[in-house]
Parts: sequence; structure tokens; C-alpha cells
Amino acid sequence: MHDDVLTVDPRPHAAAHAHDDVPAQAARRRAFAVISHPDAGKSTLTEALALHTHAIGEAGHINGKSGRRHTVSDWMEIEQARGISITSAALQLTYRDTVLNLLDTPGHADFSEDTYRVLAAVDAAVMLIDAAKGLEPQTMKLFAVCKHRGIPIITVVNKWDRPGRDPLALLDEIAERTGLAPTPLTWPVGIAGDFRGVVDRRTGEYVRFTATAGGARIAPEERFTPAEAAAREGQAWADALEETALLDATGADHDTESFRSGVSTPVLFASAVRNFGVHALLDVLVDLAPAPGARRTADGDARFVEDPFSAFVFKMQAGMNAAHHDRLAFVRVCSGVFHRGMVVTSARTGRPFATKYAQQAFGRDRTVVDVAYPGDVVGLVNAADLRVGDTLYLDAPVTYPPLPTFAPEHFAVARAADAGRYKQFRRGIAQLSAEGVVQVLRSDLRGEQAPVLAAVGPMQFEVAQARMAAEFNAPVRLDRLGYTVAMATSPAWRDRLNGQPGVEVLARTDGELLALFPDKWRVNSVVRALPDVELTPLVAT
Repeated sequence: MHDDVLTVDPRPHAAAHAHDDVPAQAARRRAFAVISHPDAGKSTLTEALALHTHAIGEAGHINGKSGRRHTVSDWMEIEQARGISITSAALQLTYRDTVLNLLDTPGHADFSEDTYRVLAAVDAAVMLIDAAKGLEPQTMKLFAVCKHRGIPIITVVNKWDRPGRDPLALLDEIAERTGLAPTPLTWPVGIAGDFRGVVDRRTGEYVRFTATAGGARIAPEERFTPAEAAAREGQAWADALEETALLDATGADHDTESFRSGVSTPVLFASAVRNFGVHALLDVLVDLAPAPGARRTADGDARFVEDPFSAFVFKMQAGMNAAHHDRLAFVRVCSGVFHRGMVVTSARTGRPFATKYAQQAFGRDRTVVDVAYPGDVVGLVNAADLRVGDTLYLDAPVTYPPLPTFAPEHFAVARAADAGRYKQFRRGIAQLSAEGVVQVLRSDLRGEQAPVLAAVGPMQFEVAQARMAAEFNAPVRLDRLGYTVAMATSPAWRDRLNGQPGVEVLARTDGELLALFPDKWRVNSVVRALPDVELTPLVAT
């Protein structure tokens, strides 16, 4: 069961302010994220899903001398240069009259904080595994978050068109390392590297794939009876049937209740770059993934989908529209109906917020959104008063639980490369702090012109530098500091900690005081010298 989504009996439809369409509209929606280790094919799968739902006419990932177009979800220059996702993206797709809200997540471990926040906004996750590498470290970290939050997981074994491991061995690894019971819905015909199609275990049919040039178009699929499949594929079909018989004997059959309760995971075999097996994933999302339901509030109560409008901000993003330099707050609708122009209340400030400029983001492109329902993601433009984690509501007050924050392990002093552009420098640093790209720390000793940037991973510094130069025309110079540990403290201990060799206390933008140490051994020595010192480890909330 989802940590923030409650399984409860439906409330009477006579609830105050209820909207007759809300339960039906919520039932049509699926909000999900794709999680994986870097280079497992996550952005390529995102593009393939957009292609198969006809949101785009041709996939961006094309191999060959004719050129390589970039995926629609990786729109930042640094993403395109590195070939990895470093920012989350929201795409809304439609398939079989179901609205799929896909939240693409950063692929690199240095951006885990952004990914964790996105996972707070979804009801299911697709765990993408490289057929040759199996479960990799970042995949396991994100799986642990999904398990903690009770998010049901659909597993996709990707890159089956390349040499890889034995499929039964992969299932064993999933079971041993995650504790989930893998229940394959499809099974590959042909070993890894010789991907011909799959056995649909629900019907017994053979689904045969035909490759298209560069994987740019939807791969044709044909269905054959077992007898026809045996005639076409010979030994490859016989081997697949022998392996599925082993699955039948061990009871590895899908059960929706165990999937949604986090006991089992449906498994599919695919090749995202060739668009093989993508329709099967879409069908599973529509048929098996949970629709938005009642969400748990910070007080432990339930906010039902038919209750008055409520939503929370899970991401801030600037730089998406170079012409306007505006700032977009991504909000997940949790209850009620969103109407563009409505005036809602921020639970943190108690102040009203007008939603006149509401948009839907498709990668970098945007369209105006007039109405949205639970499970949808809305981008609120020029939301300078909003922060990540803020709750917005109409009529009945509500506050949702806080979103994760992480302990930074890398620190650098930022200085404007051009002293004449200090105003742009200050505005850019404030923007990066508000978005959560980096944490910004200050002290009277260092002054406003030399803030300290704090990051979970060093690549965050690269993003900060690239965006400061490109978006604010304020290149920065970063001087790394030798700290690796940050702990929260109180004003009463600021001076005494600053007096300790190798220790520095700075104030984060949210007012939290952080004491920085070169390593954990220095922390221990300070604690011995100051037995009553107030130091609290920073952990993900």
C-alpha cells in the first residue's frame, strides 16, 4: 500500500464540494515514474512510450550516420551533451482512453534528491533493468525508496536485443535482492541478442516483433497461435515454452492484489531502442497500475479524490523558456478539480495564489491547461512565492507531508567571474536555491558575494555553473571546500563550533544552521571536546 495513499472505503458522494466527475476522471489516470541506473535506457523508454501513444511521430533516439536526435524529455543542453537525464520532466500521454502522467527522473545518482521528490508524486513505478547488468546500485537505492513509500513496481528487462544474461537468472536476482516475487507477463522468444518476440503468458500466444529503421517508428507486432509459433520459430519457441513451464510450476503468476501491496512485481521483456514490447507495458499500466486514491495528510488523515481541490509542489524549474526566463512550479493534483484562474491558498504562508498562468509541460514544450484532475501534473508559471513541498488547497485546509531533503557531502564557494554582473549572479544563485538544484549556505564572515553551494553529488555543481552562464549570463568560479559532513545545530552553539579548528557554521536559505566538518572523525573529536553540543544528523525526511 502506498505510504501516502490510503486504501479506504469510498466516502458518500454527498461530500461537501464534491464534483460528480472527479472519481471517474481520477479512475482514468495513472501517475508513474521510470526508475533505473544510468544508461539502462530510461530516456529511450520514455521516448518509446511517447511514440506508441502517438504523442510524437518519430522517436528521437536514432542510431546511424544520419544523425542522432535528442529525446524530448532531455531538453537541457548539458543533458544533450552528456546523454543523461539530470532533471525530471513531466509528460502526459493518452492510451486506450487512459491518461498517463509520466514523470521522467534524473538518471544520475548525484540527482537522487530530485528523483526522490518525483517519487512522492506518483502512484506506481516502472523499474528498468539492463538485461546484461541486472540490478545495479542506483536501481536498488530507488527501489528501496519505492518500497518505503509503498509504491507498486512494474519491472521491465530492457535491451533484450543485445547480449545479456539468462532470463531465469535475472528473475532469481530480482527475488533475492528485492524480496519481490517476480511474475513475468511476457517471456522472450530468442536469447538475449536474438530478440524475436515474446510469449504472452496470459493468452499463450506468440507476439512477434519486426524491427524498423533505427527504431524511429513503431515496431509492427503480429500475433500467432502456439502451433504457428512452433512452425515459425522452431527450437527458440520450444525453449521459451520449456522455461514458461518452469514458471507455471513455481506459481510465478500475476496477482493484482499482491502487486499493489508490494509483494510481487509483474515482469516484461523489451527493447526500448527498437520499440519492442512497449505496447505490453502500456497495457499493463492501464490494466494493473493503481489509479489515484485518497492521500495521507501531514496529520495522518485522508484527503479523498472527491474532496475540494488540493495539490503539492514537487519540483521547481526555470530555464525551460529562454524567451521569458520564467519559473515553473510542478504540482501534483491530489483531490478535486483544478480550474485555471482559480485562487488557491498556500498552506505554508496562508496567502492566496492565483493560477491564471497554468500550463502542461511536454518536455520543454508547453500548452495551456484549463482543467486537471487527481493524478495530473500542472505547471504554474511565475510561482515566485512557492517552494518545493508546498501544499495548495481550496476551501478545506490541508497540508501534505514534507518532501525529502538530503545531507550534502560536497561544498564549494561560488564567486561571480565578472564582478560587474553581481546582480545577475545574486538572482541566479537565488533561483538555483529555490529549485533545489543546490543548497545555498551563507555566513556573515563570507558575505553575500561568496555563498557556499552544497550538493549531494559533484555533478550538481556542473549543472549550477552551466545554468548560471547560460540562463543568467553570470558565469561563476567554484572553489571546492574540504568538508564532507554537514550536521544541523542551533544558534546557541554557532560561536563555539566556529571556534573549533576545521569547523564552520553556515545558514541555509531555509534558516537551518549547518555545521560543516571535514570528516566524521572530526565530528567525533568535537563531540568529545564539547559533550553537550547540539548536533543532529541530516537525513532524508
